[in-house]
Amino acid sequence: MRILVTGGAGFLGSHLVDRLLDEGHEVIALDNLQTGSRDNVAHVAGHRRFSFVEHDVIRPYEVGPLDRIYNLACAASPPRYQADPIHTTLTSVLGVVHALEYGNEQRARVLQASTSEVYGDPDVHPQPEDYRGNVNPHGPRACYDEGKRCAESLVMDHHRTRGTEVRIARIFNTYGPRMDLDDGRVVSTFIVQALRGVPLTIYGDGSQTRSLCYVDDLIDGLVRLMEHPTETGPINLGNPVELTVRELADRVRELTGSESPLGRRPLPVDDPRQRRPVIDRARRLLGFEPRVALHDGLVRTIEDFRVRLGVTRAA
Repeated sequence: MRILVTGGAGFLGSHLVDRLLDEGHEVIALDNLQTGSRDNVAHVAGHRRFSFVEHDVIRPYEVGPLDRIYNLACAASPPRYQADPIHTTLTSVLGVVHALEYGNEQRARVLQASTSEVYGDPDVHPQPEDYRGNVNPHGPRACYDEGKRCAESLVMDHHRTRGTEVRIARIFNTYGPRMDLDDGRVVSTFIVQALRGVPLTIYGDGSQTRSLCYVDDLIDGLVRLMEHPTETGPINLGNPVELTVRELADRVRELTGSESPLGRRPLPVDDPRQRRPVIDRARRLLGFEPRVALHDGLVRTIEDFRVRLGVTRAA
C-alpha cells in the first residue's frame, strides 16, 4: 500500500515508518519538524520506498494517491504543546480536517492518533473507552486535551455523514528510543537527569501514577487497529501495568547506576493523578497485548540516550 504518516519524523511516527517499510509498503512521512527531527528518519532517507515532505498539517497537502493515512502530527509533551497552545489546537483540529478530507478524496482509511489526555485528570480509574473524562476546557493543558477531543468528534462525524473509513486510537504514555531528550516527559526527563548526574525532578510527592508502554508494542497496536476490517474505535492502546512516578525514578536510577538525588517541585496545574488504560477491547478485537517488560524497555531506552548524550556511564 501507499501510506502517509503525518508527524512521521517524530518519536512515534518514525517508529511507525520503520514498521510499515518492513511490511513492504511505500511510506511518505510528512512533518513540519517543530518537534520531529530528520535524524529520526535519517536511517531510511535513501530507502526506495520512503519519501519525506516538510509541511505543516494546519495547511492542506497533496501527496498523490494513498491507501492509508496515519494522522500522528501534534506535539505530545506538555512543555512543547504549551509553548504555542494556539498552534497546538490548530494542529489537532485543522490537521485532522485535512487528513479526513484527503482521505475521503483518495478513499483512504484514516487513523487518528488520539490520547489518554481526553480523559483529563480522571475521576474513574482505570480508564475505559466509555469514560467521558474530566477535562478543564480553559486550563493550560486544554490546547492538547480539548484539541484531541474535538478531533475525535470530527473523525466520527466524517464517518457518519460522509462514509470516511476511520480509526481512533487513544494512546497512553509511551516511551522508547528516539524520544526527544528535552521533551519534558517523565521517562526522558528522568533518564537524562540520571545520566547527567543532576537531581531527578519529582512533581508533588511522586505518588501520581503512570502506565508505560514500550514503543514497539504501541506501534503494533496502531497497525492492528488500522487493519481491522470494521472497528472504528476509540480503542485504548497502552500498558495496564501501573507504577508511581517515585517508583519510576528509583528504577531509572538503578538501571543507570546514578546516584542523583530526588528534587521536588509543585505539581503542575491539571496534572493527572492516575493514568492506566483498560485494554479489554484492544485485547478482544485486535489481539493486542504489550509484550516488552518495563525493565527491558528502559534498558533499551537508556542505551539509546547514552549514545545520543555521548556518555558511557551515569555522572
